[in-house]
Amino acid sequence: MAKVTGFLDYNRVKDTYEPAEGRLRHYREFVQTLTPQDAQQQAARCMDCGIPFCNNGCPVNNIIPDFNDLVYQNDWKSAIDVLHSTNNFPEFTGRICPAPCEAACTLNFNDDAVGIKSIERSIIDKAWQEGWVLPQPPAFTTGKKVAVVGSGPAGMAAAQQLARAGHTVTVFEKNERVGGLLRYGIPDFKMEKHHIDRRVSQMEAEGVTFRTGVLVGELPAEMKVTSHHTEMVSPDELKAEFDAVLLSGGAEHPRDLPVPGRELSGVHFAMEFLPQQNRVNHGWAGDGQLVATDKNVIVIGGGDTGSDCMGTSHRQGAKNVTQFELMPMPPEEEFKPLSWPYWPYRLRTSSSHEEGGQRQFAIATREFVGENGKLTGIRTVRVEWENGKMVEMPDTEELLPADLVLLAMGFMSPVGGILEKFGVERDGRGNAQAGTDDESGYATSVPGVFAAGDMRRGQSLVVWAIREGRQAAREVDRFLMGSTALPR
Repeated sequence: MAKVTGFLDYNRVKDTYEPAEGRLRHYREFVQTLTPQDAQQQAARCMDCGIPFCNNGCPVNNIIPDFNDLVYQNDWKSAIDVLHSTNNFPEFTGRICPAPCEAACTLNFNDDAVGIKSIERSIIDKAWQEGWVLPQPPAFTTGKKVAVVGSGPAGMAAAQQLARAGHTVTVFEKNERVGGLLRYGIPDFKMEKHHIDRRVSQMEAEGVTFRTGVLVGELPAEMKVTSHHTEMVSPDELKAEFDAVLLSGGAEHPRDLPVPGRELSGVHFAMEFLPQQNRVNHGWAGDGQLVATDKNVIVIGGGDTGSDCMGTSHRQGAKNVTQFELMPMPPEEEFKPLSWPYWPYRLRTSSSHEEGGQRQFAIATREFVGENGKLTGIRTVRVEWENGKMVEMPDTEELLPADLVLLAMGFMSPVGGILEKFGVERDGRGNAQAGTDDESGYATSVPGVFAAGDMRRGQSLVVWAIREGRQAAREVDRFLMGSTALPR
């Protein structure tokens, strides 16, 4: 452990942000990494708690007390080795993971949790700065070829693990650059894309081949406008050329809101809006870009995607921004004796919320209103929840002005017919049917075809995607070689 009395001696060191008036003028990251001294002080708060619930709270099972102690001892080189032993990309999770490890921290039961996420980010940022993150090419090659479909965090993690095991790995990505929703869904102000580019360079040096602009299967008509592929490859071609195929393309089918007026110009999915700004930030001319400038913007959906829409709208100069949430407003503080060490139900205020705008809870959309095919407003009603059912409250209908509505209500399943094209069975939610235990091993109903990440489990967190990519790589390696030395 770190300092025996550290949790008594020191308070939590919170991340510091660039002031809102400055950061709203750009799309760069604005969270300032802890200084080495602050990180050591934060690590000193890690307790000798007997059972480190943080390890199990973390989906990749980061060995958190160990790297906290190493940071406290100023042994940063060993700290990054411990961190990399469970997590291929801590610079991703250290920026955009919601930190379930901190919710599970023993100190969080009656005090502020150890700032594990901040420490993790400090470790990897220092490792890059010191030149400790190097390619790890395999000592031998197996002669086996693996296709990974999708280059999000699950696909990247699996590809890196499989390449290090000696397999020849090719990653197929339908967009023009690698990263999946990390690149096109996460705003740059939350995670700049050079973090992805550095890892791509590392993985290429380890033997991974990336083929971008290549669509495997086909997209539904509604997604053709957001796809930037220039080449198509059929599932039969992949199965014929490769010894194994891993499907890690994510769950990009958005949840729609089929109310009157849905067809009006001005009502869009969040993933029509967010990727365009990311592309503009990296050189796209922006012809026909969907923007919030000088508009009354309403974001429907109270989660992270909705928050990202708010932050992007602020930076584009929206007249005002309002976020709708169908559920009641959560309590500002959870009841820890009931919730700990699990993920608590409480009000979460993001940096985008702090930048401006309003949030409205327990509100439902009845109709989109417009003139000459163009959105002008949204008709709403207040709701209550009785015995798990939504009930509209009488005399609460309102007509609010709206020039742009962004639907950010989550994602349901993989898009298009990729699973059908491969002949993979779906589960009850429309995702790829594949178990995770030792017997199922991420294998689908088609021999030699595996599935991991959101395509298998549904919409989830980046840290879950990395976990599934690593575990699926282990099972693919076992399938190809009969045994495996890759970690689970």
